[in-house]
Amino acid sequence: MISVRDVYKSYGEVEVLAGCSVEVRKGEVIVVCGPSGSGKSTLIKCINGLEPFERGQIVVDGVEVGKRGTNLPRLRARVGMVFQQFELFPHMKVIDNLTIAQVKVLGRGGEQARKKALALLDRVGLREHADKHPGQLSGGQQQRVAIARSLALDPVCMLFDEPTSALDPEMINEVLDAMAGLARDGMTMVVVTHEMGFARKVASRIVFMDQGRIVEEGRTAEFFAEPKTDRARQFLSKVLHH
Repeated sequence: MISVRDVYKSYGEVEVLAGCSVEVRKGEVIVVCGPSGSGKSTLIKCINGLEPFERGQIVVDGVEVGKRGTNLPRLRARVGMVFQQFELFPHMKVIDNLTIAQVKVLGRGGEQARKKALALLDRVGLREHADKHPGQLSGGQQQRVAIARSLALDPVCMLFDEPTSALDPEMINEVLDAMAGLARDGMTMVVVTHEMGFARKVASRIVFMDQGRIVEEGRTAEFFAEPKTDRARQFLSKVLHH
């Protein structure tokens, strides 16, 4: 579903991705973890073309992201993205946040788009809030609306960039539960997160990054039980004991 091969990315003199390679098969849930500034968010933004990269190749469901002539808006419609901040339109009702892209990007009729939107709000437990504005919802509710909005375009995979980092602790689980439901349904997902409990429970594999490189990659149980590198062991010893 997603193939990242030897990707390099710099901001001026600063190299933020250095030869990153990873394959994501259909239905897998990959958690990307590592210290702040290790390149995690940049990596997933490169996957759907939000960030350009200098070298290497990224292919998503047969579409080469960095190739000249690739229709990036069409690609992004097929690759759901959920950010740290919710990025909802504050002046629109929740239902309208979920229908606008269906109508404008996919060309769905208004009634069809509304039916799809309500079904997705049901799925994330927020149907009764359809006619509210985002500002009337809690942070956790807004993030679940953002997840439903991404799903409204029928994506082939979903990317999550630290989706719980802006939330109060009490709201984190409701978002993680919605994501775990997607994983159970077979959605291909790449998740940048520090939520190691979620990673342990839901991820097929863990990708550990540091200083722009993929230092280690392995099956979830093996990564937590016996990381191969000293750097991963050091990271886990800190995040699992606090």
